[in-house]
Amino acid sequence: MFTVVTFVGFTVLVAILSWWKTRGDDLSTKEGYFLAGRGLPGIVIAGSLMMTNLSAEQLVGTNGQAFAGNMSTMAWEATSAFALIILAFVILPRFLKGGVATIPEFFEMRYDTATMRLFSVLFLIAYVITMLPTILYSGAVALAKIFNIQEIFGVSYFTAIAIVCAATGIIGMCYAVFGGLKAVAYSDTINGVGLIIGGFAVPILGIIALGKLDGGGFLAGIEHFATATPEKMNAWSSPSALPPEVPWPLLFTGMFVNNLFYWATNQSIIQRSLGGKNLAEGQKGAIWAGFFKCLDVFVIVIPGIIAFQLLAANGQMDTSVGMAADQAYPLLVMEVIPKPLLGFLAAVMFGAILSSFNSVLNSASTIFTLNIWQPIWGKNADNNKVVKVGQIFGTVVGVIAIIISPFVMYFGTGIMNFINECWGFFSMPLLTAVLFGLLSKKAPAVAPKIIVPLHMVLYGLTKVIPFFSQFHYLYVVFALFVLESIIYFICIKVVPRETDWEMPDAQVLDMTPWKTGKYWAIAGIAVVVLMYIIFSPLVLA
Repeated sequence: MFTVVTFVGFTVLVAILSWWKTRGDDLSTKEGYFLAGRGLPGIVIAGSLMMTNLSAEQLVGTNGQAFAGNMSTMAWEATSAFALIILAFVILPRFLKGGVATIPEFFEMRYDTATMRLFSVLFLIAYVITMLPTILYSGAVALAKIFNIQEIFGVSYFTAIAIVCAATGIIGMCYAVFGGLKAVAYSDTINGVGLIIGGFAVPILGIIALGKLDGGGFLAGIEHFATATPEKMNAWSSPSALPPEVPWPLLFTGMFVNNLFYWATNQSIIQRSLGGKNLAEGQKGAIWAGFFKCLDVFVIVIPGIIAFQLLAANGQMDTSVGMAADQAYPLLVMEVIPKPLLGFLAAVMFGAILSSFNSVLNSASTIFTLNIWQPIWGKNADNNKVVKVGQIFGTVVGVIAIIISPFVMYFGTGIMNFINECWGFFSMPLLTAVLFGLLSKKAPAVAPKIIVPLHMVLYGLTKVIPFFSQFHYLYVVFALFVLESIIYFICIKVVPRETDWEMPDAQVLDMTPWKTGKYWAIAGIAVVVLMYIIFSPLVLA
């Protein structure tokens, strides 16, 4: 009962604080509802970026990857700093100069309306089929364990997951549909504080539990963690390694372009940076988020290794239901967190789930309303009508996601692998369209129309042809990135755009760069390099 009370108490507190911070905001306009009135400061952008990315699919899924693999899983987190630096200094200044509200809007500005609609549909399919259901499912895996839903209600595992998915989805829709981006961003930041406390408590208490195995305390636990399974400490997996491990050549190839897609062209992520009050604040948010991603390793990778050492060694892992490795984190939480604190940690995890869910839902509503509905059916609609349509669409999408989410357990490849492999169908066409659109004046509108169907067919073939199963899928992603870049160069040479394209100056924001941003970026790169030295055969592996 105490677990339930503390869970409800912290969750209600976040809702009240978010309402208080946004109670006077005008949500009747497009910018007020979809871009937080372009008034987000850097720390809120950074917190929202981290919390949008850091949800139960990372807490459960990435720790599950580390449990089944090794420290090479940290590539998904630490190397994101490089992509965020490129976002801050290359991509964001151009987007903010043009007053861009959505990535599809940029495609219409840069290419044509058909390209914009094509990518809008791709985003919506990815959000509705892949991201939203997986976010709900991964959260349900953890919360169903913590609250013992199966035993309390006497239901099957599937039904327990469905109950939690439905409850989480309904609350998430209330944030995203009725509060707009600003409510989402502020709830993200508040939950971020709780996640720092609760998230770091799991590895710390896990280390102490490891120390008890050797008759000691925290220091003995650190020694046990560092020495008990040296093969798990290696972040430099062999070039032929398969998921969940990340081969080291991918750090400079497939992982790099995948991160660049996610942090610089994914609408649900970049929308936070587009809501900055000026360029300097947007750059602060992106670069500070890079530091947060390095800290994430201690929250969503290292606990997976601890779970392996603590639970797998004595046979405590229950692998009878669902995706086996994805149960490692919730079982570790149940093992090391004192019962009085379970409610608080569950509330923090619940906030992380809501953060990702309502952020993606808000982005889906933004894309549909501004890029599909309004240009076709709502040309003369006033602001109230536009926002109302966005709310209705968000509600419909949320319900669909709730219905799909429990069935994710049957996909069987692990939560994070499932998400990333699904994104592989869309990622490189989006990335190349943005990069060549921003950096080339001559890239024609025909190029993305060729690449989208070609990429989807080729990537799909690699999933059914046995030969490709011996390669990590990010090798395929990088090969397709190279091929599609060559196609862009050919199109530029053979059928170039008739007139050079320049990003228009919308003059909606102060475009003065962050003065010390480059020094912060260098510091971020140094942190990533140091981490890869520590988790290498030179030190811990």
